[in-house]
Amino acid sequence: MQAKKHIDIHSSGLMTRLSLFTALMIVISAMIGSGVFKKIAPMSLELGSGGLILLAWLIAGIITLIGAATNAEVAGLIAEPGGQYVYFQKMYGKLTAFLYGWSCFSVIQSASIASIAYVFAESVNAIIPLPQLSESLEKFTIFGIFFPLKSFGVKGLTIITILFLTTANYFGVIFGGFITNLFTILKIIGIVIIIIFGLLYTGGNLNNVTPLLEQPGFQYSSGLGLFGAMFAAMLAAFWAYDGWNNIGYLGGEIKNPKRNIPLSLYFGVLIVIVIYLLINFVFMYVMPLNEIMSIASTENSIIAIDISRKFLGNGGAMFIAILIMVSTFGTTNGTVLASSRIYFAMAKDKLFFGKVANHHPKFRTPHIALILQGIWASVLVLSGTFDQLTDMLIFASFIFYGLGAFGVFVLRKKMKDTPRPYKVIGYPIMPAIFVIFCTVLVLVTIIQNPRDAGIGLFLVLIGLPFYFYWNRK
Repeated sequence: MQAKKHIDIHSSGLMTRLSLFTALMIVISAMIGSGVFKKIAPMSLELGSGGLILLAWLIAGIITLIGAATNAEVAGLIAEPGGQYVYFQKMYGKLTAFLYGWSCFSVIQSASIASIAYVFAESVNAIIPLPQLSESLEKFTIFGIFFPLKSFGVKGLTIITILFLTTANYFGVIFGGFITNLFTILKIIGIVIIIIFGLLYTGGNLNNVTPLLEQPGFQYSSGLGLFGAMFAAMLAAFWAYDGWNNIGYLGGEIKNPKRNIPLSLYFGVLIVIVIYLLINFVFMYVMPLNEIMSIASTENSIIAIDISRKFLGNGGAMFIAILIMVSTFGTTNGTVLASSRIYFAMAKDKLFFGKVANHHPKFRTPHIALILQGIWASVLVLSGTFDQLTDMLIFASFIFYGLGAFGVFVLRKKMKDTPRPYKVIGYPIMPAIFVIFCTVLVLVTIIQNPRDAGIGLFLVLIGLPFYFYWNRK
């Protein structure tokens, strides 16, 4: 009689099956999604200088690496499903943990799913124009803020994509992990092809990347001058870097998590920084910055497709559109896979809707959490544009990124005798730098972009009544 294959099951009921390679692919896939193909456009409008744009990408990458390195210490110390939600429990208690988990559901992770899938639909629209509603219907508004029917064809395909990937992850983490590995490898290959062909393009010009510093006479839209413009540009760059912390949510499903999570964070972020600097250099090498700025205001445009059309023709534009579809499809899948584990962990603590704590008896996935997440992300798709969604979620994210980094100091005191497989390099300087940066970014965003900051803050704080209700029960 054939022996049954051994399957590791975490105490939470989820399967422990994901390898270091898959963990690394999840980190890279969660970061390389839509931002690298779109965000150079709004950054060019803010800075008006090729050198400053690359500097904004580099600073944002270094800050992200510091944040990931700081987070890696906590991830190695506490390897449980739910990631930062569980970390905040250990650091500050139930209320802060709940507000983080609620914020992920209401804005951070759900809006991330919505916005990445949105760019997938935009890239399809670049190849096959999607249907639109009449102009009068597209102008329909709620409170003068939300335009749910605007770009309805793109939004409709976005919702279909979210629901499809929710279904795929419903049927098992291995299937979801396979999609992540495949699509991450494909998009890295595609990006390398863009970089090589772009650098070999004879019509490119190094002068396109200049001036390296501030351009004489350029008018910054920010009232804070270059300082405010750099933060506005970095807000766009941080969206492209966001997602590195998703791996923590899968702590109960990764083999040897106290080793593999820190390793995947370090190497994943470093690889992405190099890729982003190279591809943005190529974008500006091929197309002068003033042309990039003129395209930036076009609705539903993807700057990478327009640039590729210039040096690779229509066939190249088609290739890039397909690459973006591959990239965003894979990243949306990785975010759907990871984020649902937060609500699963919250419900286990009886601080979320009770049935979300159930895992599927056959597929061992948090199926109710996946369904609820998919529905709410679809609602957010109808609420705004791509840039509105990303600015809102980055603002909310950095509130908790700062709290998470400060938590390293807290845990060094509260859990000082607990073995740490990894300790953040440069403690306490590195975590302190990240905390200060997060604080400044949040304050500058409130000053410069009060609408999106206000909506983001509202969606965070609306969770308080739910907390007091569930906690009392």
